[in-house]
Amino acid sequence: MIDISISNLFCGDNAEILPLIPDNSVDAVITSPPYFQQREYGDGSGIGNEETLEEYLEHVISVFRQCVRITKDAGSIVFNIGDKYIDGNLLLVPYQFALAVQKEKLVKLINELTWIKVNPVPKQDPRKLICATEPFFIFAKSPHYYFNKEEFLSYRDTLLKKQTAGNDVGKKYYELIGRSDLSNEQKEQARKELSEVISEVKQGKLASFRMKIRGLHALPYGGQAGGRLTQIETKGFTIIKIYGNALRRDVIESTVETIKGNIHPAVYPASIVHELIKLLTKENDIVLDPFLGSGTTAVAAKRLGRRYIGIEIHREYIEYAEQRLTNKQPDMFEILL
Repeated sequence: MIDISISNLFCGDNAEILPLIPDNSVDAVITSPPYFQQREYGDGSGIGNEETLEEYLEHVISVFRQCVRITKDAGSIVFNIGDKYIDGNLLLVPYQFALAVQKEKLVKLINELTWIKVNPVPKQDPRKLICATEPFFIFAKSPHYYFNKEEFLSYRDTLLKKQTAGNDVGKKYYELIGRSDLSNEQKEQARKELSEVISEVKQGKLASFRMKIRGLHALPYGGQAGGRLTQIETKGFTIIKIYGNALRRDVIESTVETIKGNIHPAVYPASIVHELIKLLTKENDIVLDPFLGSGTTAVAAKRLGRRYIGIEIHREYIEYAEQRLTNKQPDMFEILL
């Protein structure tokens, strides 16, 4: 058995190395297998060079089963898989993989995180739109998976709190109140509450707010007595307060990254891996990548104080990943973060 208490990289076939890792010992698996017939990695061996999609999925799912075995009950597994056109037909490879995994009922798919590429490759096909998204599937072994939602994209909270309200905040609502069919008493109450909530925004107690006025805005759905719908019916308006934290959505924007001197043909975004590690693990947890490639997962884990295990079949990529891990010069994503 491999001692995974110490961060390490292993050169070899993950089909041979993964069985040496103990059951329920890893906190998170974050990886991106080679895409089907997309690029030639190293000497052309390994997953991604299969002749049929069925063979490819069989090999990737075989690795996935091992990842499930070694992941703790409170752990998570993240796979990023790209799509492929054959004879002009989009195969939906990522979704065929996700559906096949779900049929085995070993894990639950808790999120599909959509990566929006800010600078997608501008393929010149006049009869197709440019592909600018890829999915990261987040699976969990049990309902007790670790999930630190507040840490995910937490820098957005800081940016949001730095925003200051201008002098015209809420101005449009004063105009709408005047145009509404509310009674004079209701208009007076609406202006009073609007003035109070504007003051809270300017003091930094609220990030923002929305106001709905009877007859001018669509009514909210459902709601119990005392809810927004009831307030509109009785007072003629309702105010929705928005507090300081940004919404944690299942989309993330990032550039297609390049690293100076990189020898690997496909580097997935370190910034996304960084956010996933914050979301799914704690400090000193173990993060494993069975398709290490250029070492991005290990680099992000190390920077965030996590232990890492990397497996890569090609020796030149392992050596490059080791250089990145020992390099005193930060990667670009470290500077940005």
